[in-house]
Amino acid sequence: MKKADIGLIGLAVMGENLIMNMESKGFTVACYNRTVEKVDAFVNGRAKGKNIIGCHSIQELADNLEKPRKVFCMVKAGAAVDAMIDQLLGVLEPGDIIIDGGNSHFPDTIRRTQYVESKGLLYVGTGVSGGEEGALKGPSMMPGGSPAAWPYVKPIFQGICAKVEDGSPCCDWVGENGAGHFVKMVHNGIEYGDMQLICESYQLMRDLLGMSDDEMHEVFKQWNTTELDSYLIEITRDILAYKDKDGSALVENILDTAGQKGTGKWTGIAALDEGVPLTLIGEAVFARCLSAMKAERVEAAKVFNRTVPPFTGDKAAFVENIRQALFASKIISYAQGYTLMRTAAKTYGWNLNYGGIALMWRGGCIIRSVFLGKIKEAYDKNPELTNLLLDPYFKATIEKLVPAWRQVAAAAVSYGIPAPAMTSALAYFDGYTTERLPANLLQAQRDYFGAHTYERLDSPRGQFFHTNWTGHGGNTSAATYNA
Repeated sequence: MKKADIGLIGLAVMGENLIMNMESKGFTVACYNRTVEKVDAFVNGRAKGKNIIGCHSIQELADNLEKPRKVFCMVKAGAAVDAMIDQLLGVLEPGDIIIDGGNSHFPDTIRRTQYVESKGLLYVGTGVSGGEEGALKGPSMMPGGSPAAWPYVKPIFQGICAKVEDGSPCCDWVGENGAGHFVKMVHNGIEYGDMQLICESYQLMRDLLGMSDDEMHEVFKQWNTTELDSYLIEITRDILAYKDKDGSALVENILDTAGQKGTGKWTGIAALDEGVPLTLIGEAVFARCLSAMKAERVEAAKVFNRTVPPFTGDKAAFVENIRQALFASKIISYAQGYTLMRTAAKTYGWNLNYGGIALMWRGGCIIRSVFLGKIKEAYDKNPELTNLLLDPYFKATIEKLVPAWRQVAAAAVSYGIPAPAMTSALAYFDGYTTERLPANLLQAQRDYFGAHTYERLDSPRGQFFHTNWTGHGGNTSAATYNA
């Protein structure tokens, strides 16, 4: 019997769909699950008659694989991955490849790559985006880890991933050790931002303009024919039209508390570690945290009894302003995400291809959109671009959007509609484009209470000064200075 091209462990929905996808592209797949009943159910059900080999042990899985063996793990991120690696090291040989396709935290992938390589094997940590449908029909894949593994997994990964219009695969090698999972983490952070911006647009239309779900469905349908054409706008359009059993809009019967798996939080923590202002994604994460405080919010709403005053402007014009504000804020979210990737690449020694990352996100993944083509163009023109806002296309676009963006932010604040992501994005834009910020006063305060020193406008950068502000302090300055 022909041996399998690849093995996959973990028969939850993503694992099963990836196997079906691989088999449909001509690959023979061996599969294993800790509860072996799932293996039998799968092989005798969905996988019946296909080139899929069910295995009842990890040893059996290893025995059924072509060398170098490639084992794709779709198990829960965290300790389960480490346990699985140790089990696999007991049955695999030097040169074999272990692949983690879960949402692992990138520092874990850095550590695991080093550990697996120390045993003579190769390791790949790959982001897989696109949900259940993507796994089956073509996900976006962001692999990193041991570069020597890439030639062996490339035909399979690029065979099963999504393709853009010209046939380019939404998968390429990202970089060493944790680079793939880092890029997937930033993807998920941007996803949090995109979703929050759409939700703020929805709330402005619903609570300020008093629009019905059917009216908002039409708006999102129209928006999906503009620069906002994307998977998340598309599904929002469909959600708003979906009716419950009684004919009402189902979305209005869903409890307003959002869950999260932690990848957005990790993105925010990585940004804090790198000193990158990732304000929009941070606000999107905190908005989910605030939504989870449902009982407290219900009580606070009774205490403050706020009402939104009636909107007196031109509704249609304001809807277009919301669209423009959403687009402007989205540009900021990606600009911040790319700044984080650039900064982390320096920290971890990764050579990231920023245009290539935009291409990987153009299809298959949750944030797929037409707009990513423009990001690819920007980085193809200038791979050293420090901030997306400085690209000629994005500069011209933002300048056109700013008036509407300011109107929407001002309306949200004055009418009392929470729009944390849109307003923080505008604050970032204003801060980034301000030549002189008030940090001179802040640095004076730090020097006053902690002798943290400061630099002067009339002296070269890197020369530090301390002032005895009170006259009775000393002239000794603190040993550390962090700009």
